[in-house]
Amino acid sequence: MASPAPNPANLSSLSEMKVPHAIPAQRTLRVVHDREDVDLDAAHKAVTDLLVALGRNPMSEHLADTPRRVAEAYAEMLTPREFNLTTFPNDEGYDELVLARGIPVQSLCQHHLLPFHGVAHVGYLPGERILGLSKLARVVELFARDLQVQERLTKQVADWLRDHLAPKGVGVVIEAEHMCMALRGVRATGSRTLTSAMHGQLRDDARSRQEFFALTGTNG
Repeated sequence: MASPAPNPANLSSLSEMKVPHAIPAQRTLRVVHDREDVDLDAAHKAVTDLLVALGRNPMSEHLADTPRRVAEAYAEMLTPREFNLTTFPNDEGYDELVLARGIPVQSLCQHHLLPFHGVAHVGYLPGERILGLSKLARVVELFARDLQVQERLTKQVADWLRDHLAPKGVGVVIEAEHMCMALRGVRATGSRTLTSAMHGQLRDDARSRQEFFALTGTNG
């Protein structure tokens, strides 16, 4: 029995069907910092001069190697590690919050060169792509290993994820104790500073914003 002739209307419908655009399976971006390298020799000399200015003898048995140690320590604290930022297609259309809580944060106060440390909570609402989870911690480190203020650090992490991941929303909360408050001045040992930065739905939609703060335990 011969097959029925195709209906021209059906052919027209088929020709107008849109084929979804293909999303690359995996993308990898090599992330490197763009800061000047630390001049270890100059830093070594500067620490030696500082010890003299503080009335200490840098040639004494206990301080003889201190300038080198301090120079290398600051170089390490100010140099983020390079990493590959890997993203994958959001094949399942996941549209709920992805949150990494309690990411360790260590940075240096740019006003006193003293450390501040604490935790970061970083979350996003996926768009077309999702991120390898360890990379959220890497992005925090990318900006934390610098002379910083906490407010700028928080915003830099949120802005970077917005620009490179194109999510529907981004939220970053950092809680940290600052040694410049704990060891000098007011000497408020144990006091913690909380900062937040939000983009997209996590900023504009009240329910999404509330969920983010509830899950971070910060009740913003």
